[in-house]
Parts: sequence; C-alpha cells; structure tokens
Amino acid sequence: MSRDAELREVARRGYWRAAEGQVMVEAWRRSGEPLGKFARRHGVDRRRVAWWALRLEEREPRPVRFHPVRLAGGRRNDGGAIELELGSVWRVRLPQGFEAEELRRLLAVLEERPRC
Repeated sequence: MSRDAELREVARRGYWRAAEGQVMVEAWRRSGEPLGKFARRHGVDRRRVAWWALRLEEREPRPVRFHPVRLAGGRRNDGGAIELELGSVWRVRLPQGFEAEELRRLLAVLEERPRC
C-alpha cells in the first residue's frame, strides 16, 4: 500500500490505535507543514493529530540535545549572572541562583520555535 493510500485509510477511521496515530504524526512531521494545513489536507481534526503527537512523545523519551556554549572572555560578570548566547539569535541572561528547571523549560520553548 502506498504512503498516500495508507494516510487516506488512517484518516477515514473513527478510532486510531497507537500505530495509526504514529503513521499520521510521522507524516505530519515529515511534511514540514503547519499542523492545521496538514490536517485540512488529509481531512482530519488537527487536535486529534496533536493529541497523538503528545501521547507518542510521552511514551518515548526525547534524546538529550546539547546547545553550543561559548565563554565570553574579558566581560565583567554582574553579580554572578550567567549570559548564554544561543546561536546568533538568542541571548539569555540568568540571575544568580536561577532554578535549573526554569532554564530547561526555556530551552525547550526556544527549541520548538521555527528557525528563521
């Protein structure tokens, strides 16, 4: 069965098992389209695809991703603050005593944003 035929078959079903949800989520991610556009094109509810994306993500731990870090020499540190430059776009300034979990959440949000 071709990939398009498989997507049409999954899209018309009223109930998706995990394998069918995974087929649709992987097709959406491979497409590079915004979720709403992908869902309209295949005649499925975007919330359904989003729900499966979250559910499948919870089942499989995400790989650890490291961000490049560069130490800026010759700058004066203001009271123990840490400044991170993430690529050429983002600069994050963290006060002394910041919570590591807050940084994790911030990096996760930045990672999810589309790149320019």
